[in-house]
This record gives sequence, C-alpha cells and structure tokens, in this order.
Amino acid sequence: MSKKKKKEKAAPMPAASAGLLRFFEEETEGVKVRPEMLVGLAVALIIMCVLAHVFF
Repeated sequence: MSKKKKKEKAAPMPAASAGLLRFFEEETEGVKVRPEMLVGLAVALIIMCVLAHVFF
C-alpha cells in the first residue's frame, strides 16, 4: 500500500486548541498585576502571618 492510501484510512486528528487562542486574545477589563508582584505579595503575607503568630 502506498503512503497516500494509508493516510486516507487513518482517522483524522482532533483539532488541538481550536478556540483557545481566540479566547486568550480578547482583552479583559480589570486590574493588571504582574506575576512577580503577585508572588511577592503572597510571600509577604505568609511572612506577616508567621511573624504575627510568633509575636502575638
């Protein structure tokens, strides 16, 4: 059998990420926060909670 006939018999592959790219291209309104700042704020909150637990 030729390669062309083998390809015709194989099931078609599903469309990967068909609508995901268009979904994330849309601009949403709201607060813009950089990931680095978010991680820094989370670490600062954890440290403050630990210090409050130790001192109070």
